[in-house]
Amino acid sequence: MAIFIFDSSHSLGKVRAVDTRRVNVQVNSDEDLRKARVGQLVALALPGAVEEWLIGLIDKVIKTPVLEEQSLVDEGESEETSAVVLPRESVLNTVQLTLVGTVTTDKKTRFSRSLVQVPEIDGSCYILRDAQLQTFMNLLSSEGKTEHSLEIGRYTIDENAKAYLDGNKLFQRHASLLGSTGSGKSWTVAAILEQAAKLPSSNLIVFDLHGEYRELSFARQLRIPGPEKLGKTDESLLFLPYWLLNAEELQAMFIDRSEFSAHNQVMAFQDTVVGEKKKTLETLGKTEVLNAFTLDSPIPFNITNVLEELERLNTEMVPGSGGKEKQGPFYGQFSRLLVRLNSKVSDKRYGFLFQAPDPEHQYDAMAKMVKRLMDYSTEKAQVKVIDFSEVPSDILPVIVGLVARIIYQVQFWTDRAKRRPMALVCDEAHLYLPKKDGKNPVEQRAIENFEKIAKEGRKYGVALLVVSQRPSDVSPTILSQCNNVIALRLTNGDDQTTVKRLMPESLEGLMDTLPILDIGEALVVGDAVLLPSRIRIHPPTEKPLSATIDFWDEWSKAPESPDFVKAVENIRRQNRS
Repeated sequence: MAIFIFDSSHSLGKVRAVDTRRVNVQVNSDEDLRKARVGQLVALALPGAVEEWLIGLIDKVIKTPVLEEQSLVDEGESEETSAVVLPRESVLNTVQLTLVGTVTTDKKTRFSRSLVQVPEIDGSCYILRDAQLQTFMNLLSSEGKTEHSLEIGRYTIDENAKAYLDGNKLFQRHASLLGSTGSGKSWTVAAILEQAAKLPSSNLIVFDLHGEYRELSFARQLRIPGPEKLGKTDESLLFLPYWLLNAEELQAMFIDRSEFSAHNQVMAFQDTVVGEKKKTLETLGKTEVLNAFTLDSPIPFNITNVLEELERLNTEMVPGSGGKEKQGPFYGQFSRLLVRLNSKVSDKRYGFLFQAPDPEHQYDAMAKMVKRLMDYSTEKAQVKVIDFSEVPSDILPVIVGLVARIIYQVQFWTDRAKRRPMALVCDEAHLYLPKKDGKNPVEQRAIENFEKIAKEGRKYGVALLVVSQRPSDVSPTILSQCNNVIALRLTNGDDQTTVKRLMPESLEGLMDTLPILDIGEALVVGDAVLLPSRIRIHPPTEKPLSATIDFWDEWSKAPESPDFVKAVENIRRQNRS
């Protein structure tokens, strides 16, 4: 039975030029040209015993005036002696399209992204519409619906056809979700999380910078505590004690590389930290770890002892000539370092690092924390939302990078047979994954952690879903590793250019629709989708707390007496409640 049945009403024209994936079709009449729409699908027949059709996507519809020569001959004169040549205007109608796949009927009707052949010159091209479009879209939906598919919405070109993503391919090679403010990013994230949470062993961690996902009922809610939560015990609080930081992260936080004595500060600080970690291991009798640990090993140590030792070195007097004392080798070199250390250790904004409860400094505290982060076996553990909204902006990149690094290292050192895949959802990624050029050491350390995951995470079961409203500000190294792109409306020219660079050149025409997409409508391109398409995303059942405020409607309401005293007190108490 034939896949498609076309008549003259579907005919568009004849193939006139073929270049790998691009095809030019010459349209015979203006009436036929009016059938063509940018973004519309077409079918081109391939010769052979088995019925095969190439599917194309219209990029451009062109009507070009062409001047031709016309000869006029006087009556009674020969053409050779009396011909008058006049220009005559005609029209060349052309449709440019990109080939996106092949429909075959070998044993079973199926659609494939591969292109084994290209169309012949003078081959016929037909518009897919009405019953033929429905046939193809039904085929696309049935091909996409598998045991590992994720229903994301419906195709814009046919609202009756469900759009599926391959859940394996979406996360295997990383993905990016990009769109301007108000385009529907948070909706899309929540819709993906909602479906993933239904799987018995799914494992996703959301880096939530503004508390948008804190009310999702199907997720385990974790929160980096602010000043008002210090000293309290709550299962939702996630303390990150300072000893989890590696050497580079500690140095980036405390040491100013521009200082003349920076190299001495690094050396003394590292030696003191190593000494304190050794004391912990010796006290606990951890001989095997003691023989192999490094400066970066996450071993609990007492930061107060480090401060006291640096203070001693900074004021040390040593015996000199003639029985007199002289200044020690590091005398006065650590004054600024000690000021920075004391300032941050005592600052309640950094309390989740330096003022964590005593149980968080026990040797087994890291294993317990990792279980809370990465466990997927208990109720509501498939999706974990970490609220970073109260982390100071100056160390936000290091703290987010610290969590990502710990997860990656646990996966790396887990036995391959017992390793289970997990995904990191990086919301507002431009805030902590910016371009490295000109960034301070704190931000560079965080970016490098994520770049390593982007390059090597797939081998160890760690995937990234990078979410951003400013893709032009995100590290290009990380974005280039995302083989799947879900692009919602983007109005900024730099952001559009960034997204276009992530796409194959053959889809440039499709990318030109980025600024005119509707809210909740996305261009989906990559390994996870059968056909690069415009898809209307399904809204989630549980909406994130990111709805755009309707200014004019709010301003139209009767005025109320605002309580600014309470707001000011909240600022002072660092507490929104």
